[in-house]
Amino acid sequence: MADIVNAGRRLDRLPIGAFHRRILLLIGAGMFFDSFDIYLAGGVLGALIAEKWSDVQQNATFISATFVGMTIGAAAAGIIGDRLGRRFAYQANLLIFGLASLAAAAAPSMLWLIVARFVAGIGLGAEIVLGYASLIEFIPPAVRGRWAAYLSLLTNSALFVSTAIGYLVIPNVGWRWMFVIAGLGALVVWYLRKAMPESPRWLEAVGRTAEAEALLGEIERALHVTTPAPAAPPHATTQPGLAVLFQPDVIGRVLLGVFLSIVLGTAIYGFVAWIPTFFVQQGIGVTRSLFFTTLMSFGGPVGALVGVLISDRVGRKWGIAGASALASVIGAIYVWVGEPSLITALGFVLVSLIYLLVTLIVATYIPELFPTEYRMVGTGFVNMVSRIWTIAVPQMVVLILAVFSTFGVVATISGLLLLQALVVAAFGIETRKKPLEELAG
Repeated sequence: MADIVNAGRRLDRLPIGAFHRRILLLIGAGMFFDSFDIYLAGGVLGALIAEKWSDVQQNATFISATFVGMTIGAAAAGIIGDRLGRRFAYQANLLIFGLASLAAAAAPSMLWLIVARFVAGIGLGAEIVLGYASLIEFIPPAVRGRWAAYLSLLTNSALFVSTAIGYLVIPNVGWRWMFVIAGLGALVVWYLRKAMPESPRWLEAVGRTAEAEALLGEIERALHVTTPAPAAPPHATTQPGLAVLFQPDVIGRVLLGVFLSIVLGTAIYGFVAWIPTFFVQQGIGVTRSLFFTTLMSFGGPVGALVGVLISDRVGRKWGIAGASALASVIGAIYVWVGEPSLITALGFVLVSLIYLLVTLIVATYIPELFPTEYRMVGTGFVNMVSRIWTIAVPQMVVLILAVFSTFGVVATISGLLLLQALVVAAFGIETRKKPLEELAG
């Protein structure tokens, strides 16, 4: 068997077909329940305060525990994904957060719930790293941005679905059923994803050329491709460790990815996840709070849909810069509005822009910054550092709320988004329609 399988070029020349749709659905189903599990926290925590089962400080600890688990999961997923394979890693993380969510549903106390959430966070953090980075290794460069946006659309539709189900379920049958839905859904997908193939790019990168060749042959026959692939240069089969991320020609991309992830994490977990609590703190009942939040959360899939339309047209760099600048302006207006319907309308636009940024940054841009040999390590490290930052975000929100109310929280996030627009415009690289091997530098 030849040492050169030519996996990248052979995958990049394939026509889009049923194989790609199956990969998208298998990865997307797991990502959906991952996000469903993350976003159910907003409605659940609002209900816990209303039931006096918890308070704002305990809610902040719950969110921080989630981030601690997600930090560990992101770091572990990067190492395991590059060492043992994408398939092994994302099956393990589904099992972890599925079982932990069921344990959360049975929580007799807030301490139990926080501990269960920490364990679930390990699986949740791993899924985010693995899902997006795995998909782009199968998709041709001409449509890679669009297909990553499709995955983001599946993933971020969970924001609306979770909030809508919470609006119906929490007031009627209680918050525990939200964890039951998330846990059972994850376990069903875990079973279905046993049929998920390994990445041929990764197989070749680690020297498992016979397996890569066999898998590529199956894919090509399924898509009716028989012509030879273009010749490729010899491919290295070494697996660099974490130290590669600190080399001079790599550290700039790592820092850019970390910065973008920190700003985006602050926007999501400092604003979106706190929306129901903001409403309750302002004296709005739980039912009305969940209704307003449901309307605003529809911005999740809308933002991802916009990403489908612009990712391969505008490009990642200027799409991120433009969406960040516009979100900053909307945030600046939002803090001066007091009427509930106008708050909801502007909140919808702001949530849409935040999830457009999720699509462009998390689903596409960050995984593209690193080559196959250490794509998971790089993506995992970026996520790990940003999670360490976001562990403190709930506590920061509590402090800012106490002094400046919701005005201060949104104004802070708006300023960070403006800074993000400037940074990516100055230091970002464009990845649109370029083969992954070319982006490796």
